[in-house]
Amino acid sequence: MSIQFGRWNLDGRPIDSQYLEKVSSMISVYGPDGSNCYAHENVAMSYHALHTTEESQREKQPYTLCSGHVITWDGRIDNRPQLISDLGGSLLSDSTDLEIFGKAYERWGTDCLARVVGDWAVAMFNSRERELLLARDFAGIRQLYYSVSDTQITWSSLLDPLVLLAEKSFTLCENYLAGWLSSYPAAELTPYSGLRSVPPSSFVRFKGGVLAIQKYWDFDPAKRVRYASDEDYEEQFRTVFKLAVQRRLRSNGCVLMELSGGMDSSAIVCMSDTIARTTNSPRCDTVSFYDNAEPNWNERPFFTRVEEVRGQTGHHVAIDPEKLFQIHTESTRFQATPGCTVGCHTEAVLKLGSIMRSEKIHVVLSGIGGDEVSGGVPAATPELQDLLVSVRLPELAHRLRMWALSQRRPWFHLLMNAVRGFLPRALFGGRTFVKPMQWLDQNFVRHHRATLAGDQERTRLLGPLPSFQANIIALGALRRQLACDALTSDPPFERRYPYLDRTLLEFIFAIPREQVVRPGQRRSLMRRALVGIVPREILERKRKAFVTRGSRVAISSEWPQLIALRHGMHSSLFGIVDPDHFFACLEQARSDAEVPLVRLMRALFLELWLRSLGEHGVRIEMPSGLIDQLEPPEQAISG
Repeated sequence: MSIQFGRWNLDGRPIDSQYLEKVSSMISVYGPDGSNCYAHENVAMSYHALHTTEESQREKQPYTLCSGHVITWDGRIDNRPQLISDLGGSLLSDSTDLEIFGKAYERWGTDCLARVVGDWAVAMFNSRERELLLARDFAGIRQLYYSVSDTQITWSSLLDPLVLLAEKSFTLCENYLAGWLSSYPAAELTPYSGLRSVPPSSFVRFKGGVLAIQKYWDFDPAKRVRYASDEDYEEQFRTVFKLAVQRRLRSNGCVLMELSGGMDSSAIVCMSDTIARTTNSPRCDTVSFYDNAEPNWNERPFFTRVEEVRGQTGHHVAIDPEKLFQIHTESTRFQATPGCTVGCHTEAVLKLGSIMRSEKIHVVLSGIGGDEVSGGVPAATPELQDLLVSVRLPELAHRLRMWALSQRRPWFHLLMNAVRGFLPRALFGGRTFVKPMQWLDQNFVRHHRATLAGDQERTRLLGPLPSFQANIIALGALRRQLACDALTSDPPFERRYPYLDRTLLEFIFAIPREQVVRPGQRRSLMRRALVGIVPREILERKRKAFVTRGSRVAISSEWPQLIALRHGMHSSLFGIVDPDHFFACLEQARSDAEVPLVRLMRALFLELWLRSLGEHGVRIEMPSGLIDQLEPPEQAISG
């Protein structure tokens, strides 16, 4: 993705040119295809390009509209033909996405944001109205952060300049850290209080000294798609899934597709080959990671089967479990969030970077989201709740019997699970799974119990169908996950997610739940629709096992260095982690004992991130008072 940056001095001071030079040197590696800057009085906006489509190579940014708005745009518009037709005028089929968006904004104002389908983020400044507008796509795939003070507003696609050039101390956002330790933090948060992210499907407007956040689009809970037969649903799924993949194949170079051997990635790869047989598509390669020593991760037979069908062997990258993370004495790359410490220097990532550089690849397709939106978890509750609120009692009784037989559970238990979803979770101990995270400081748990437990509002009886509510919750989790992803500069590239296509999701959210998943038929619709496209071995394989060995092996491999971290743990100084319990749990994980391994590793990476801040001179406000700079640790970990 390309990088946007801007600063507006509210007190009228001109923008410091030396500050802009520092920003440029910091972010230029992420946008190597040229840069430009707009500077006028007390406002500056810069753009560092990473060209990933043919049209983007003709964009000149920052871009000034006839209305006086200065725009920087990072994105890909997927419904170009529709917008060009609606707008008419001077737009052509090969107009740039920037030109299309500019015309759309001049015609419809902020109403255009809901009409632009794709992955994008945009910043617009109007000097006449003294107005700034920042907006992101519905899923939040492109990042856009901002900071507001009494004297200035600063925004950026990258957190680094907002943190490293702030010339002030920060207070850590504990809600963010609690979210990181349990699952993922809210998409609009950052680890730093005062630094925020534009929420997905929303815009931030600053005008007249007032900051306002407004959602511009959301899924319509009243939308229903009903067909006469299973075959009709299957045909429409193929249509919208093909469109989702085809939109993300629009590239000015080779596209790299992640191929794990699971259904999500295999479906993308096989559909891209189907598309290539009838249209002009860029060259598509695959990359597969494997660890032959992992008993729960024998993916090679499955991804090689896909390679056989497509007649092309992809790139294979071996995972060394002993090198999932490594302790080293210095970290040259700033790690803006705890998520940046995960996998940034592993051997597998370095090999992938080498492949991408040699092939000049800037676009990667990922299967993230497929499991969540296509019925990867065969849960009966959403369907049964739909039947309850619709008072379809005979059908409810029938479906209860089918699910009970499939799951080998009493139908009464299934019914009670559906009913209690409408009741307050506190009645059923909904927060009890905080207890296994015994390595957390008890005061921290007490203050952030709801976030740590991942509490969600109970299913509402009135309003959207329960299955629709469940879909929105799953999408929210994906948005939070994407918000934690770190940008990569070596090499820079753009990650695309076919399963987060808006048209595809609108279809899945609008069809009956029993089409998506059925008793004994996980991902029923997807499996039925892709027969003849995806190999039978993939469609019929069981759910992939959770991989645990790698983290345990890495802990054992780095154990002496990990022990050295015990004294003066930064996460303990902040009142987050109890070091004695933490290392006791690490010891249990090392000994193959049953522990919440994912959350334990989250706590480890949080500690590594806090230590890395000191190496880069980031000043953090501690609970006991201001510490000018966290003491640089003797050891730091990356990866």
